[in-house]
Amino acid sequence: MCEILVCPTCVAKVHKKHDLIEISDAYNIKVERLKKEQSKMQKSNSNMNMKTSQLNKLVLAENSKYSKVSQNILSHEKTVKQQIEQYFKELKIKLEQNHETVLTSVKSDLNAISLFINQKEDKISEVQDCIDISNASEFFKEVQKMEKFTDITEPRTKPNYSSSPKFVPGNINQSNIGSLQDDGNLSAETKISLVINNEYQTELDVIGFVSPCLNQSIWISSGGYGMLQRVTPEGTNLKVMSKSNIKVLNMAVTPSNQLLLGVLGKTRLQQITSSGELTDSVYDVTPFYPSAIHVVNDNKLIVGAYNNELKRSAVIIMNKKGDKEAVYEHDKHNTPLFIYPRRITSTSNGNIHVVDKILNDWSGKVVVLGQEGHIINEYTAHLTINKGESFKPVDTVTTPSDNVVVIDMATKSFHILNDNGHLISYFNLKEIGINFPGSLAFNTTGQLYIGCGRAAGSQTKEAKLYEINITVF
Repeated sequence: MCEILVCPTCVAKVHKKHDLIEISDAYNIKVERLKKEQSKMQKSNSNMNMKTSQLNKLVLAENSKYSKVSQNILSHEKTVKQQIEQYFKELKIKLEQNHETVLTSVKSDLNAISLFINQKEDKISEVQDCIDISNASEFFKEVQKMEKFTDITEPRTKPNYSSSPKFVPGNINQSNIGSLQDDGNLSAETKISLVINNEYQTELDVIGFVSPCLNQSIWISSGGYGMLQRVTPEGTNLKVMSKSNIKVLNMAVTPSNQLLLGVLGKTRLQQITSSGELTDSVYDVTPFYPSAIHVVNDNKLIVGAYNNELKRSAVIIMNKKGDKEAVYEHDKHNTPLFIYPRRITSTSNGNIHVVDKILNDWSGKVVVLGQEGHIINEYTAHLTINKGESFKPVDTVTTPSDNVVVIDMATKSFHILNDNGHLISYFNLKEIGINFPGSLAFNTTGQLYIGCGRAAGSQTKEAKLYEINITVF
């Protein structure tokens, strides 16, 4: 195909034997080719961004490991110094004890000899006095006495004595101190493994929320469909222990095994009694309504909240008494942080990950808050995963290894983020036969529960619950 634009007057002259096409057709071909190249470049750029995120994670991991190993060396150095000082102290004490034993033995004989000498000197003086007597009668009288007591036995001393031990210096080597050993290579590739342990069939329309209890039972809710159940796994079945007709907006189980519920129209979180009745908890978020509940620990609760009439949304940190310790609603420019905070999780460094629903079609993003509620990252999906699809995050949870899992309803995928909200891996759940994932929660033994929904337009009540072993490595 000729690549040169022509005019009618010079066609026959210059392009006589060339194949010609319409300018509009050539334009469309070129634009399509450019779009393909642009898409390739965007994908390549996106891949490099992911690689950059992975390598930055490696830098953080290596720095963290270096600090930990360095601290271990310093700690061991301190311990070894203390042990060495203690050992030298014990050596000195032992030397002192041996020295005292030797001196005691020698001094004992010295004392015996000294006593003997003193006694002998006294006798020598007595003998001399006797010799000096001039009266014969007295002399013989004294001599008779003297001859009986002049013989004093010499003390028996030891033939040899123990002595203090000598000191033989030892060597401090690797076996005493420790060594650095190869711990494998850093890998820029973060992989994820998901294995289905159990698949449970329910009679719910959807499983919009799942909250495992401490006693191995599980709370599951169909959300707006109005059914809340407490179930217990028995083999491959779920035994329904209790059920209530409650439209749940969110729920979570506390470390004391108490179920907290966000219920439509109530500003205060609800509790459920053993008879299935709702009662008020101490957690009141007025003027907001609770939209998300995340239990951090026994003394800390994070609540996502909204008020449609006021056009306000916030994330509220509360203590176990229900006091509000912090309310995050606006950034430093007084711009709202959230549209509708739908789900919340947190990582060990204190970062808060908020699934923010932006549009009614569930499109949204993950907002990561750092210290004092400042935004440190906003995750809006990755081109490699979504390929033009909107990002529709519907739930999130933190793994035991402190990574964050986000369900993307649009692609039926897990987006795996680090504690700062950067993508480190992903997994398409369709690869293991899981469709319509909608809710997440870890049980007390580290298995992940995935609650599922149903296809659009379906009227079935067969929502499935999966128990998964998940490993990020």
